[in-house]
Amino acid sequence: MATKNNPEELRNQNMQEAASKTEQFFEKNKKTIYTCFIAVLAVALVALLYSRFYLQPKKAEAADQLYHAEQAFAQGNYELALNGDDNNMGFDEVISKYGRKAGAAVYLYAGVSALQQGNFEEAIGFLKKYDGNDKILLGRAQACIGDAYVGLEDYKTALGWFEKAAATSDNLFSATYLLKAGVTAEKLGDTQKALAAYKQIKDQYRQAPEAIDIDKYIVRIESAK
Repeated sequence: MATKNNPEELRNQNMQEAASKTEQFFEKNKKTIYTCFIAVLAVALVALLYSRFYLQPKKAEAADQLYHAEQAFAQGNYELALNGDDNNMGFDEVISKYGRKAGAAVYLYAGVSALQQGNFEEAIGFLKKYDGNDKILLGRAQACIGDAYVGLEDYKTALGWFEKAAATSDNLFSATYLLKAGVTAEKLGDTQKALAAYKQIKDQYRQAPEAIDIDKYIVRIESAK
C-alpha cells in the first residue's frame, strides 16, 4: 500500500521543485537577464553622473548669478534686477541661460520686476511659469497675474486670477486678493460677485487689514439695490 508523504516532506519537495525551475529559467535566460541588469545599471549611473557633474554645478552657478539680481530687486531697482548690466546678469538672462535649474523663484522675481515696470504681457509670461510648492508665493504669483491683466484692461481674466489667488493662499493674504476681486467685479458691473467677495473678507478674515473698512464696500453695494 502506498504511503502518504507528511506535510514537511511535501513542503521540502515543493521548495526543491521551485528552486530547480528558477535555476532552469535563469540558465536559459541568463544572457537576457544580464543584459537588462547592465542596461538598468548604466541608466542609473548616467543619471547619477548627470546630477553630480552637470545639474548640481549648474544650479550652484545659477545661484551665484542670481545674487546681484536679487540685491537689485530688494532695493527696488526692477529694471536692473530683470535686465542686469554689463557686469551682472538679470533674471531674464539667468532664465535664458539656466532655465529651471535656477529654481522656480526666478520666474516670480522676473514676473514681479516686469510688472513693476508696466511690462504686463512679459510679466504674465514669467509668472505663469512659476510652479513653486509654497502656497503663499504661488498665491502671490497668481495675484500678480491678475494685476497684469488689470494693466491690460482685461478685467474678466483678472477677476479669475484674483479669485484663484485667494483660494490658493487661504490665509490673511487672501483678504487682499478678495478685495482686488471685489473691486474688479464692480468694474465689470457684477455687484453680486463683488458683494460676495467683500462679505467673505468680513466673515473669514476679520483680522486682516482689509476687514477694517470692508463695511463701507458692503454698504455701498447694498444701499444701491
